[in-house]
Amino acid sequence: MNKSGYWNSTLDYLLEQDPEFFEIYKKFVSSPYKNNVLDAKSRELINIALSASPTCLGKETLKIHMENAVTHGATEKEILEVLKLVSVLGMHTCSVGVPILSEESEQYRKRPAEPDLNHNQKKLKESFIDKMGYWNTFRDILLANDEYFFESYFDYLTNPWETEVLSSKLKEFIYIAIDSSTTHLFDVGIRVHIRNALKCGATFEEIMDVFKLTSAQGVNTFYVSIPILKEVLSSKGE
Repeated sequence: MNKSGYWNSTLDYLLEQDPEFFEIYKKFVSSPYKNNVLDAKSRELINIALSASPTCLGKETLKIHMENAVTHGATEKEILEVLKLVSVLGMHTCSVGVPILSEESEQYRKRPAEPDLNHNQKKLKESFIDKMGYWNTFRDILLANDEYFFESYFDYLTNPWETEVLSSKLKEFIYIAIDSSTTHLFDVGIRVHIRNALKCGATFEEIMDVFKLTSAQGVNTFYVSIPILKEVLSSKGE
């Protein structure tokens, strides 16, 4: 598995118990490592994002990919920047929930609740669009109803964009990865960040490799389950 840069007891177990499946597994997960469309450090930073995502939090794979990233030249600041980008994923609660709240509230009140932005709120909206390159209705609703919370979210979201620790293109790749994560699949965000990545010069092949890395998230099933299986069998004397 040297193409992927790691090995552990879970892989030993798979190889020993089902060598035919192991070869299939190896072929599947190694695909994005064979063509070098993405450089090794970028791949590992994207893998860190996937393992650190609040919808996944794969502790063992996170350590593997942090070690690999450092081996490939990633700095502490770069890895921290990835974690900052990923941590904002929690705001998708509002991305999905706020429009529903607005709709249901309108139905309950029997009157529309059109967002009416004041001067300061309009400036915040313009600043957001200038920095992030996108906007949608939920942000109008959020901004009109809770300017303080919106401003704190805006600062939290844009902080990693105030520096050039990571390239804009790589930041968009990280957003694509965590939005298309098997445990999230936030299609609105995937589309927005694919558009932004293309504007940053990303190619179809690069984004496809982001999807390949993300698709391998399913193998976390083995990393979590096999140690438990071995423990259970050992306790039963098998």
